[in-house]
Amino acid sequence: MKVLLILIDGMRPDALENIPFAQELKKKASYTMQGTSVVPPVTLPCHMSLFHSVDPTRHGTTTNTYMPQVRPVEGLCEVLSRNKKRCSMFYSWEQLRDIARPGSLAVSQLHSVKYVPWEDCVKQSTQGALAELPNADFVFLYMAYPDDAGHKFGYMSREYLEAVAFCWEHVEQIVSALPEDYAVILTADHGGHDRTHGLEIPEDMTIPMFFLGKPFAPGKELDYVNLKDIAPTVTALLGVEAPEDWEGKSQV
Repeated sequence: MKVLLILIDGMRPDALENIPFAQELKKKASYTMQGTSVVPPVTLPCHMSLFHSVDPTRHGTTTNTYMPQVRPVEGLCEVLSRNKKRCSMFYSWEQLRDIARPGSLAVSQLHSVKYVPWEDCVKQSTQGALAELPNADFVFLYMAYPDDAGHKFGYMSREYLEAVAFCWEHVEQIVSALPEDYAVILTADHGGHDRTHGLEIPEDMTIPMFFLGKPFAPGKELDYVNLKDIAPTVTALLGVEAPEDWEGKSQV
């Protein structure tokens, strides 16, 4: 078993209502439209919690500025790398470089909006991930486009919904091309309201989560799934023991 983790930054569940492939995944995957983020629902703290399976108060990064851990918790890529699993990451926001320690990634590709438009960031990251799928045990594909549109135009604005739909075109592309031995986890880090996020309110805290693959029951609606559950789910799928410090629970 291999794992592809896709995260679409700032994707609210209600942004998926008119996306056909999202509705199709509800039938093929175990899923929830009521998944919960962590406090604060801000991009870097959320990703640190996803990859380290603890709350921001534990790992210490509570803003979009990385803070070294005082009492270090081993992250997902470090755990997998230590167990001889090949990990690769394709992303479009430079601050995510700190979610995995040096040496734990076989491939790390940043496609930044500093150099190309958001649409090209999504395309290039997806193409990189597609090329790496035959080689890796764990691939992380990150798309920042909707969050940027939310901040500029408002969450649930026309521009925001178009950015979400554009990302889902590429989700369909890569999921449809997956080898049979892959499982897919698809989620967001947080939602958003007005032109911002970061509050402990449903609009910011509620995220969609899909778990697709042989270990997951098709069409099953899940309860009480948290962002911290993803790392233990990945390790379980790959047959690797999760660290005792991790707080999340596996969905396998």
